[in-house]
Amino acid sequence: MPRGHRMLHWLRTLREDLGTVHPQPLPRSVRLRRLPYVAVCVIAFGILMGASLYLHDNVGLAYGYAVPIGLAQSGAPVLALHRPMPAWWLSIGAAVVCAAAMHPAVGEEGLNFIWPWTPAGIVAHLLVLLLLALRVPTRAAVATLALTALATWTVQLLLGSTREQPVSVLVTSLSAAVVALGILVRSRRETHAELGRLTALTAEEQARRMLLEERSRIARELHDVVAHHMSVISIQAQVAPHLVTEPPQELKENLAGIRQNALEALNELRLVLGVLRSEPSSEPANGQDAGPAPNAPQPTLDRLDALVDNTRAAGLTVSVEVTGERRPLPPGVELSAYRITQEALSNVLRHAPGATAEIRLEHTRTGLRLTVLNSPPQQPAPPSPGAGHGLLGMHERTAMLGGVLTTHRLPDGGYEVSAFLPADGKSTQRPTTSQETE
Repeated sequence: MPRGHRMLHWLRTLREDLGTVHPQPLPRSVRLRRLPYVAVCVIAFGILMGASLYLHDNVGLAYGYAVPIGLAQSGAPVLALHRPMPAWWLSIGAAVVCAAAMHPAVGEEGLNFIWPWTPAGIVAHLLVLLLLALRVPTRAAVATLALTALATWTVQLLLGSTREQPVSVLVTSLSAAVVALGILVRSRRETHAELGRLTALTAEEQARRMLLEERSRIARELHDVVAHHMSVISIQAQVAPHLVTEPPQELKENLAGIRQNALEALNELRLVLGVLRSEPSSEPANGQDAGPAPNAPQPTLDRLDALVDNTRAAGLTVSVEVTGERRPLPPGVELSAYRITQEALSNVLRHAPGATAEIRLEHTRTGLRLTVLNSPPQQPAPPSPGAGHGLLGMHERTAMLGGVLTTHRLPDGGYEVSAFLPADGKSTQRPTTSQETE
């Protein structure tokens, strides 16, 4: 953009800033609430009384002139609470009118007042400039400061003398300081707000990253299960023709096709596993100090006793109650039930020192209901270095199978984790939202 066009655009923007009449209320503060409004109104009342008495007693203006000028000067800060730019125009206009009304008495003997600004007018205008600089863009605040200085010195040079120059210097200096303070406070507030926004975005991105990492870990485990079954299918398809005496050619071809498809699917699964494992998580799974080897068989409920024994060895008293008739469950359900139990016990060890735990497994016609309860902690829990993946992983595993997970504190201070995992992957219960605390 040419320099001339940039200058025109800047002047047009500045004109819009100076001419705006839109409301710009003060930023809300929980601690201050209505205090700024009350303070400004009290100061405005003092400005009204001070300006009226000063103009009448010191300058000699009649109350018919002094009071309207005082109303204009005192009304400007009140107006600045919601419309700072119109308030500035009102304040600077009232100052010029006041200077013109006082000018005939400037040279008279026996009169003692300052000119072209009155003390009340200075206070009112400084307050307006502060309220304005807190909300308008920096360019508009600087422009109002320049116009204030221009109006002050124009009146001084056209109507005054060198005797009143210190007043103009004082007003210009104080105005510059107030505008600088307002810009600084506004910049700090905006920086703080931007920092809060970035913090929220960072927390959101971290939560999203944790979710993706947990889903990736779960996907690796379930893909391992599927890969195992595909390998079994391939081997069975290869061996099946040898189990039949003189198998038909059509049977051989079908079994060969099954084996070929299984091998291709297994290769595809290995490629997916390679992608999933290309960027391993920097933290151990389930918050444990060490996890299983990448190619180790995935655990099922058959290994629950070993898990309970290891937990007891860590100092946690655990009891197990199994009800219902044990039925074959899909590998994904077995794996998820084991991992949920593992994470729940790990949470008890970390967050409830001295507590006891109880595992309840209820085999139903439609699936598996798993409950892990713990008693209240007997001592304060030390700070946990975990990244908060635990409950997230439980929910992901349960949701992936179409199940329901609830977690909540018990009235006695303990904690309960309850999950229902349907055997067919279709939940017969309505998911509920629980208060989660890890």
